[in-house]
Amino acid sequence: RVQLFNRDSDRVKVIFHPDFLNSNNPILGLDYEEFVRGCHMGVFPSYYEPWGYTPAECTVMGIPSITTNLSGFGSFMQDLIENPDDEGCYIVDRRMQSLEDSVNQLTEYMVAFCTKSRRQRINQRNRVERLSPLLDWKNLGIEYSKARQLALRRAYPDQFDSEEDDWDAAYGEMARPTFSMPGSPRLRNGAVTPGDMGTLTEEVN
Repeated sequence: RVQLFNRDSDRVKVIFHPDFLNSNNPILGLDYEEFVRGCHMGVFPSYYEPWGYTPAECTVMGIPSITTNLSGFGSFMQDLIENPDDEGCYIVDRRMQSLEDSVNQLTEYMVAFCTKSRRQRINQRNRVERLSPLLDWKNLGIEYSKARQLALRRAYPDQFDSEEDDWDAAYGEMARPTFSMPGSPRLRNGAVTPGDMGTLTEEVN
């Protein structure tokens, strides 16, 4: 359908590489991080993905990516950022439109990116990398802890006498840094975590 046959005259070449990347690989002798940083864009239009590490890894390394609102990462970024496209996180709507419309939207994103100037691409990479603190475990770990506590409270409500003490204890554990943990960028003043945006702030009835 898309006429990608890897002919000499084809400007787009398809490489199928069913193996993990490392510097000892005889085909692509690159570590995974080197490979990702050498790409212009990551394209991951999943129909369903509970989270989606690959677009998240692209974001941390400053690489624009395309994901969907049926992946956990795509929904996460869509809830958190007002205009994710401007930040280099393109989210294809696979929830509310037809497959054909989703394909067209994906195509538009890719064509628009290809027509950017070198300066625009560099600027977008810088904007993408500024999102990396949102994916820092110092922030996400708290949300995992909140989700776990919420699930436990709903499953075993009689086991929790003091909600405030239990929540404080959970946060205390998550906030305690380890000596092996490298430093990470701080969030800007006024920035909030996903839980503050309403992702996981539902209280127990």
